[in-house]
Amino acid sequence: MVAGTGGHVRTMLNWRSAAVLLAVLLVAGCGKEKPAAVAPPAAEVGVMTVALRDVPLVYDFVGQTESSQQVEIRARVNGFLDKRVYTEGAVVKAGQTLFLMDRKPFEATLQAAEAELAQQQARLTTARADLKRVRPLAERNALSQRDLDDAVGKEQAAAAAVEGARANVISARLNLGYTTITSPVAGLSSFAKRQPGSYIDATNSLLTYVARLDPMWVNFSLSENEVLRIRTERESGAIKYPDQDKFDVVIVLADGTEFPNHGRIAFADASFNAETGTYLVRAEVANPEGVLRPGQFVRVKVHGATRTNAIAVPQDAIIQSQRGQTVWVIGPDNKAQQRVVDVGEWTGNNWVVRSGLKPGERVAVSGTLRLAPGAPVKAVEARPGAAPAAASGAAAAPAAPASGAAAAAGGKS
Repeated sequence: MVAGTGGHVRTMLNWRSAAVLLAVLLVAGCGKEKPAAVAPPAAEVGVMTVALRDVPLVYDFVGQTESSQQVEIRARVNGFLDKRVYTEGAVVKAGQTLFLMDRKPFEATLQAAEAELAQQQARLTTARADLKRVRPLAERNALSQRDLDDAVGKEQAAAAAVEGARANVISARLNLGYTTITSPVAGLSSFAKRQPGSYIDATNSLLTYVARLDPMWVNFSLSENEVLRIRTERESGAIKYPDQDKFDVVIVLADGTEFPNHGRIAFADASFNAETGTYLVRAEVANPEGVLRPGQFVRVKVHGATRTNAIAVPQDAIIQSQRGQTVWVIGPDNKAQQRVVDVGEWTGNNWVVRSGLKPGERVAVSGTLRLAPGAPVKAVEARPGAAPAAASGAAAAPAAPASGAAAAAGGKS
């Protein structure tokens, strides 16, 4: 009994010692304070203050080049094609010989016409001599009036026959000249559609084409919605066009290089294409070196128009998110909030913002990757070099365009 009681006592003492130790540790732990959380530093971002300004517009279209004068080279007489004397696909000069036809039949025809002319001229000479003898005799009543009338009629008939024979000579000489087929314009030649030895008549007279390269036309189209929108904005004063609608047209080639010669709007169709629902506009550009060739696809940038009292922000300020296009707006408390905006034209390095921003608000233009909604920021005014167009109110690119839209949508300025 004594031994059992002693073991029980030792067990109870061990439990009490453990409980006392745990209590001491808890008291010691409660006596220490938790360290305070350290707030992250405010992100430094470049900002610009939104303001209303006139913004140059640049409208961008896809265009296709077209020769300003594409000429069909056709044979004008029937006969055998003798020779092709130009290099297919080469640039030819005005008046350069392209094809030769067999001349022999036409030379023979010309000789026959000339002989006929000589014969008729001899008859005319005889008729005039007879008339010269008959007229004095008729005046002295040695011959009747009928004899005089017959002589006069023969002389007039012979004169008419001479004129007819002379016309045949001219026609034969023209036909002989038509056997040498030349180019009426300087331009780019096409392949020969008929080969030497072919018989040419009215059914297969087309031999090739020559396309003039200078100046070159560039055709592009505006949709009906674009024309109506531009017309409405022009009438309301939201868009202003240059004096006399003189737009500057810049051609960008397929490799991204800019064609050195600028063009002008030369033609705007008076009606819409019922099949495509578009409005044709044509620009004309000097092409003395022949760099542009017919059928090329190019980008057409039309400069000259200005959007008045607009809000424009640098390209870097616009962020594409799940909600659409947004900007970071820095509030008076220097905290960032993301806002959805309606973006319009892209002009130079700027986006025109139709709605979503008000004058006087600050927009982050750099350092936006470090921002979060409600996060404090250190706003630093953006340097002019960071957003040149937005800071100065002018787009980096040259003037703006309303392209042929001006002619199409606005009518007269």
